[in-house]
Amino acid sequence: MWRDLVGDVLRRERLAQERTLKDVADAARISMPYLSEVERGRKEASSEVLAAAAHALGLGLGDLLSLAQGELVRLTSRQVPAGSRTGRARTGSSYDGMCLAA
Repeated sequence: MWRDLVGDVLRRERLAQERTLKDVADAARISMPYLSEVERGRKEASSEVLAAAAHALGLGLGDLLSLAQGELVRLTSRQVPAGSRTGRARTGSSYDGMCLAA
């Protein structure tokens, strides 16, 4: 799911900066339990919350979404067997496309 990818990116960026959940939540002005739920893919955060969390990590919302989109491409391209691409995008899913809005 998209929220899992976004949460993974947030967590990975936070840990790469060696910052605590509390530190980032305080900087983003969101609750620590809510940020934890977002990182674990259990909450579908609004664009405002995602922007605040990204900003607290020194990223823009576009940066966060771009990183998550890159992860989505990486994960889904592994799922499509090389000989089975029949005119569809290389997503490996039954969906014909994806639209991201921030």
